Amino acid sequence: MNTKPIISASLMAAAMLALTITGASAQESQHQQHLKEEAEEVKAAPYAVQQKRQIKSLSAKDVDDLSNGRGWGLAKAAELNGMPGPVHVLEMKDKISLTAKQISAINSLFATMKATAIPLGKRLVEMERGLNIAFADRSIDEKRLTVMLNEIGAVRAKLRFVHLASHLKTPALLSTKQIDDYIRLRGDGGQGNLEAATPKKP
Repeated sequence: MNTKPIISASLMAAAMLALTITGASAQESQHQQHLKEEAEEVKAAPYAVQQKRQIKSLSAKDVDDLSNGRGWGLAKAAELNGMPGPVHVLEMKDKISLTAKQISAINSLFATMKATAIPLGKRLVEMERGLNIAFADRSIDEKRLTVMLNEIGAVRAKLRFVHLASHLKTPALLSTKQIDDYIRLRGDGGQGNLEAATPKKP
């Protein structure tokens, strides 16, 4: 039997894998370098980088997070007090031994949360864009500013409710041990204890 083609194919596959890993490492290195340079720019002139933004009050990451239903730090009151949300629980499903039934239920909760959060997040981005334009073209006065800020505040409150509400519902889908393991592994601080995380019975 001629094994040369098999050996050659194996060597080629190994070489391609090495190139892929090298390329990914190079990209990650470049990304880290870019972040470092950007951080240095911000430190040297805090507003210089922000003035380049399309929406001055939101970074590109902010816009991406809001447009894709990510937490944007809105659920810290729950997360840092030991009440887990669906996203991180699913990320740690193997470490806290979620059952298939639990994974299904938490995935459903996450999908519902995200479906509500995405349009609200996109709406918030567009409202901030409108505020930015109003200041840029000098078409704003105190009366219009009051209206715009009230509308922005209302949407932001709804979005925050969506994220925090998912943290209210998640613990009920977990055992006390799973919550305990989650808090220990996440290391979210002394406030996150079992008593605080376990939903109170009515």
